[in-house]
Amino acid sequence: MMKPKVLLTRGLFADATALFESDFDLEIGNRERMLTRTELLEKAGGKDAIITMLADTVDKAFLNAVPEIKIIANYAVGYNNIDVAACLERNIPVLHTPDVLTDATADAAFALLINVARRIVEAHAYVVEGKFTAWKPDLLLGQGLSGKTVGIIGMGRIGQAFARRCIGFGLNIMYYSRSRLPKEKEAAFGATYAPLEDLLKAADFVSLHVPLTDQTHHMINKKRLDLLKSTAVLINTARGPVIDEAALIEKLKNEEIWGAGLDVYENEPDVPLALRQLKNVVLLPHIGSATEEARFMMAKLLYDGLMAFFSGKVPENLVPEWKRRVESQK
Repeated sequence: MMKPKVLLTRGLFADATALFESDFDLEIGNRERMLTRTELLEKAGGKDAIITMLADTVDKAFLNAVPEIKIIANYAVGYNNIDVAACLERNIPVLHTPDVLTDATADAAFALLINVARRIVEAHAYVVEGKFTAWKPDLLLGQGLSGKTVGIIGMGRIGQAFARRCIGFGLNIMYYSRSRLPKEKEAAFGATYAPLEDLLKAADFVSLHVPLTDQTHHMINKKRLDLLKSTAVLINTARGPVIDEAALIEKLKNEEIWGAGLDVYENEPDVPLALRQLKNVVLLPHIGSATEEARFMMAKLLYDGLMAFFSGKVPENLVPEWKRRVESQK
């Protein structure tokens, strides 16, 4: 039996790549960089499946150009780069990687919170640059966490994992989410639900954990940024376009908020020079899920999903839109 032909658009680390090489006729697009649109279309031709990265856009034009594709596996939990509606029309299942990167991303969000509040990166640079000549009572004063209020926007798996980390540091938890948690879960977190605008006004720290949709694009715009306290810290490990980046830069530049910790950007990998020049930000290169364990399990989920599909079974890691279709056909 011939192995399914699979395109992996960007090379993974050895153990993860080996998973797919064992059971698929695998082609790796490029090990060092993302494929251009032209390269992606060329290499996807004749393939049964494609394993995409967040920077790979799968839209109607792409699907029209490569009609042989039977399934798409996205190496991320978010899938805003995939036109799922177009895939549903063409009966092309879409896989993603939920659950396995929850703790890694929550860790990264909390690390950003501590680093910005306590000015850790700034302090590191201060020492490295030879500026530490004596202890001073007011040297690099930061903000304490205990007793402060954190506002969590998006209380799904990652938002809840972030909340658990906040409990240990004595933070009071407010949250806003599309769906309110059951009362017993709110009680377990000691969390208070609040409308978005009320949360932004009250919170000392705000952390974003929402998917990128038409509704969440620029959810944090200038008007809402204006609601934040001057001492507020904004953390984003979700998706860059959830924040109006230009408006945020102005707030930070004018020191109208304390600071921000960002792992994602509006037009990544482009990070504006104006943002990079600011001292009141901590910037990461989209490494929220970058632990060996999480990144391997992401690959394993996609491998298992592809194996199930090509064995005539229903993959467990279909995106929600596809899961609803499968359920409706039972």
